[in-house]
Amino acid sequence: MYYVTVPKVAMRNFYLYNTLSKERELFKSITPGVVGLYVCGPTLYGDPHLGHARPAITYDILVRLLREIGYRVRYVRNITDVGHLEEELGNGEDKVLKQAKVMQLEPMEVVQHYTLRYHHAMQQLNTLPPSIEPRASGHITEQISLVNSILKQGYAYESNGSVYFDVEEYQKKHNYGRLSGRTPDNMLSNTRALEGQEDKRSPFDFALWKKAAPEHIMRWPSPWSEGFPGWHLECSAMSAKYLGDRFDIHGGGIDLLFPHHECELAQNTASRGDGGVNYWMHNNMITINGQKMGKSLGNFITLEELFSGKHPLLESSYSPMAVRLFILQAHYRGTLDFSNNALAAAQKGYRRLIRGAKEYKSLKFVEGKGSKELALLAEESFTALCDDLNTPIAVAKLFDALKVINLAKEGKLQLTFEDRENLDTLFNLILTEILGVVEEESSVGDDKLVGSLVDIVLKIRDEAKAQKNFEVSDLLRADLTKAGIEIKDTKEGTQWRVVENE
Repeated sequence: MYYVTVPKVAMRNFYLYNTLSKERELFKSITPGVVGLYVCGPTLYGDPHLGHARPAITYDILVRLLREIGYRVRYVRNITDVGHLEEELGNGEDKVLKQAKVMQLEPMEVVQHYTLRYHHAMQQLNTLPPSIEPRASGHITEQISLVNSILKQGYAYESNGSVYFDVEEYQKKHNYGRLSGRTPDNMLSNTRALEGQEDKRSPFDFALWKKAAPEHIMRWPSPWSEGFPGWHLECSAMSAKYLGDRFDIHGGGIDLLFPHHECELAQNTASRGDGGVNYWMHNNMITINGQKMGKSLGNFITLEELFSGKHPLLESSYSPMAVRLFILQAHYRGTLDFSNNALAAAQKGYRRLIRGAKEYKSLKFVEGKGSKELALLAEESFTALCDDLNTPIAVAKLFDALKVINLAKEGKLQLTFEDRENLDTLFNLILTEILGVVEEESSVGDDKLVGSLVDIVLKIRDEAKAQKNFEVSDLLRADLTKAGIEIKDTKEGTQWRVVENE
């Protein structure tokens, strides 16, 4: 038999590319059956944009897959609400505070406003909420304790009320740059002159704690000054609190590889002698004309603009599920360039998948041996996901399954109950449960509207045929064909379906 089942608790081999080793590795959790995952979440000082969607969807797929193959996952994704300065090594103005001045609000009002909008956008994209969503401002005690630990080990120094990580001292025993591949020498050659550097021993030393200027609103007492924690420190403290000193996977965008994750790794090693993470995972960026999309660059498209079509670069609006499919059709480690053509294709592809997921359930199935092709598609799609989240292959297999469904609809292929099980695996398990692509409420309404309108036109056509007005009948048929509606006259009556360049 060619029937393939994918059990709920399969504990299949899962392979993941580890940025630290630069190799694809067989994943083994520290505690059997349990996974600790920490993902660097957004700094919320503006509306969520397309660039935010990619990491959210990437790690959503990871969590869904790990849970499907039998792991219990604790998924921690933080919110940065303090300490993310414009200059990543610890200088410049706090991004949240800067926006608070523009909006004439308290900094935490800004964070709360954009957190709610971020959560709403993530719900529209059908991403699962994290198990824990800590905020940096709620973990000041843990961060002060971590600074003390690093000072005690001799890898940091206090200067005018601020505390900096001593990269040169750390480099004597450890390898700063082993995650990103950047060395202090090439970092120094690429470092430009910044204000506030006089407090540092070296330009590439980074802030663990910053003394607050008199006008700085967000400040807390510490042994060194009234101030605030460094951005890199926050994730080291919060990941250790909720996942322990060593956990399984740390994820984030490739733009965080340096300096953020490199500094995290150094802080972990300096404070407890160990890097603390078994697998470092990084999704690549969404670009526009080859340039990273980001708020700081001013070239971003918010998710609200995507869903409404209200942006100069957009030729149309695109539904949340179309955006999700657009992201899934590229491997998470590859770059993904924005284009209206790609989004339009994803929109069309989404409709085809949802239509196929509904259509096969109405087919007539018989007893007998199942199709080898469908069995292989189900197996290969799931296997691709277990191979470093290869979503492009998984999605391609789903489109291949649509061809089989169409053959069955046209009477050119008879499907069995075993085939039905494999189609359930493809569309219920893989498309819906793991890839998270679901039918949107708006599309349900659109389908009903289209169906009602087509039925009205076909009724008029039937009346024209009854009156032997074949000119009108043929004209209506031609117009429906141009609109992407294929009709067939059968003994049981007129049948129709939507055709979208299949």
